[in-house]
Amino acid sequence: MRPLRFVALGDSLTEGVGDPVGDRWRGWAALLARGLAPADAAVEFTNLAVSGAQTRDVLERQTPQALALRPDVVSVVIGVNDTLRRTFDIRSVAERLDTVYAAFRARDTLVMTACLPDPGSMLGLPGALARPLARRQRAVNTVVHALSERHGALHLHAAEEEWLTDRALWSADRLHPGERGHRRLALRFHALLAERGVATGAAPSAEPEVAGPTRAASLRWLATAGTAWVARRCTDLLPQLLTLAASEVRHRARGTSARLDLGAAHAVSVALAALSVTEQPDAA
Repeated sequence: MRPLRFVALGDSLTEGVGDPVGDRWRGWAALLARGLAPADAAVEFTNLAVSGAQTRDVLERQTPQALALRPDVVSVVIGVNDTLRRTFDIRSVAERLDTVYAAFRARDTLVMTACLPDPGSMLGLPGALARPLARRQRAVNTVVHALSERHGALHLHAAEEEWLTDRALWSADRLHPGERGHRRLALRFHALLAERGVATGAAPSAEPEVAGPTRAASLRWLATAGTAWVARRCTDLLPQLLTLAASEVRHRARGTSARLDLGAAHAVSVALAALSVTEQPDAA
């Protein structure tokens, strides 16, 4: 009997950023892999996630590699980096994710997904800057919810308020989980997999092996590496984000902010409806 095969796709979150072990990242997916089978059984784990990846990268690069490995379980946690680009388009995001999920379900692979908090809230950006990013992340989360249900994926709700308020879960960069946060993700995925009879090994420990970052360490990161990180991520987003922020201010002054939310919700509905129309010939 061959070992259970688990392949992880995604960006820096799944790569393990925030959970260093020696000179490499570990992360929630590696922690989860250990508990998918009993200690005396083997699990083949491959992490294809890459920092900075977007849905296009998962579709065009990571998915073909993963399919070649013939996994039993695959995690697809992606989308935050899409919201940080001026090219963000929820319809394209929906089309890519639908194609990725369908490719694995066609192979009877169990797909794991998750919705995530928005980066603006995590960084503590001013409201006019944070709200457009939050609206984009809500759109991505709505699409992931809908497509997870459509393809029978195992979905983890990870966008709750707890992630925003419990700083013990986060690393110094305030965008990636620290070891405790990665362990929390691994535990929650393990519980969902155990309910389906997939995870048969021991659940990961909730307690970190090393102490979390101090407030001083977090402030040092924000003052040094954090500034550079934001600059890199905002190279093509910042001009558009400033335009979006100006729109936020105008609508707020006029009392018409609801129009922005309605417009985003409409774009999500159109994106999902377009996928349904595309699938009609196959259903017939």
